[in-house]
Amino acid sequence: MTEQAFIRKALSAALLLLAACGSKPPAARPPNFIILWCDNLGYGDIEPFGSNLHRTPNLNRMAREGRRFTDFYSTSGVCTPSRASLMTGAYPQRIGMAYNERDQHVLRPISPYGLNPDEVTVAEALKQQGYATGILGKWHLGDQLEFLPTRQGFDYYWGVPYSDDMTQEQGQRIALRGGKTMDADRWPPLPLMENETVIEAPTDRNTLTKREAEHAVAFIEKHRDEPFFLFVSHAMPGSTPTPFSSETFRGKSQNGPWGDAVEELDWAAGQILDKLVELGLAENTLVIWTSDNGAPINREPGNLARGSNLPLYGPGYSTAEGGQRIPMIAWMPGTIPAGTTEQELASTLDILPTFVHMASGKPPSDRKLDGYDIRPLLVGEPGAKSPYEAFLYFDREQLQAVRSGPWKLFLPLDHFERHPHFKPGDGGKPLLFNLVEDVGSTHDVAAEHPDIVERLTELAERGRRDIANNQRPRGRVEHPEPRVMP
Repeated sequence: MTEQAFIRKALSAALLLLAACGSKPPAARPPNFIILWCDNLGYGDIEPFGSNLHRTPNLNRMAREGRRFTDFYSTSGVCTPSRASLMTGAYPQRIGMAYNERDQHVLRPISPYGLNPDEVTVAEALKQQGYATGILGKWHLGDQLEFLPTRQGFDYYWGVPYSDDMTQEQGQRIALRGGKTMDADRWPPLPLMENETVIEAPTDRNTLTKREAEHAVAFIEKHRDEPFFLFVSHAMPGSTPTPFSSETFRGKSQNGPWGDAVEELDWAAGQILDKLVELGLAENTLVIWTSDNGAPINREPGNLARGSNLPLYGPGYSTAEGGQRIPMIAWMPGTIPAGTTEQELASTLDILPTFVHMASGKPPSDRKLDGYDIRPLLVGEPGAKSPYEAFLYFDREQLQAVRSGPWKLFLPLDHFERHPHFKPGDGGKPLLFNLVEDVGSTHDVAAEHPDIVERLTELAERGRRDIANNQRPRGRVEHPEPRVMP
């Protein structure tokens, strides 16, 4: 037998062995996807984005081995709308998930509303490509059976169906203040669910991050031989004034409960990255680490007990940069260039089209999407530019600002909806900022650039009209029931 014949025979035998074991050669497998998504964690809360208060060695490693995105956005300053966009690639206003009279800006327990099952989620799109799909942690897109993750493309769900502060005790306090429209007097103990069953109530919030990490590692182990999509939707630092953490981290940071929670989230990321390396999956797995919106922050300067959005201006729950511009790190050794920074604008709208294209699929073409395939930005293609001509900032259903290139324009509105700490100007004139030269939004240059004000005003109006003319309804059920122990 010649040497070449021997090599061919050995290669054929190896391929047959791999097929018999039910595994594909690594090069033939589409990439795995993991999203590590924090709740209310601010732009300045981690070391790769400037924190000198919280210790985040695993995120430092992620940035060192991956790519930081400095101009990455959520579509909302609050939970439900931002998650709806991540799942669907559409602005929440387009799919009816920005506001409703019963729940207001985020869904509450026992809501009749949720993400419409007719929407195509990133999980459903990847399932069509043969992916195993799982979500761990906070859902917050509807707690009725029709709206749960298991009905929206996820094979496995373990977590809480809404914010961790939406407890039975909180419901009773709201009811005493007259919150009858939210059925607050019927809120159940905070449910922890596995698939469609409540397995713990009230949920032990102290151990949520720890258990989310443990379930993530187990999911990766279980699906190591097939392509998978895992959404780790952490409940922390969360919406409560005092975040929760496990005993290992409690009281160990320099910033009280908020810092403890951030440092445990960093540990959780390390557990997941280490497991990917151990199983030889790192080079075939794209990991995205980010947050749903900015930190609530305290009003007192220098008080970081509720997070930091520095050097950005403004709090979470607003259309200020601090409300919607979020830290993002992308990691995929060998594909994502190590130790690099991307300053082009991108957003959570881009997750669905990017993942589906990388999986050799096609995003749904029968509906309007607002996101783009940003793989050129992820992999650092020379000359790659943001695909956005305009990015829109909404509060509930009110368009308040628009960004194009380095410019952000606050529109001249008669009133501003739901801005507890943030009211740009007097609302009667446009405000223009160059976010590249003025990251803190400190110097209004509208009077100096009337042409840019005019151009961005037109972009805003064009975006408003497009969404108004291409809307889809939220989901609704007739008789919602609380999620309780069987």
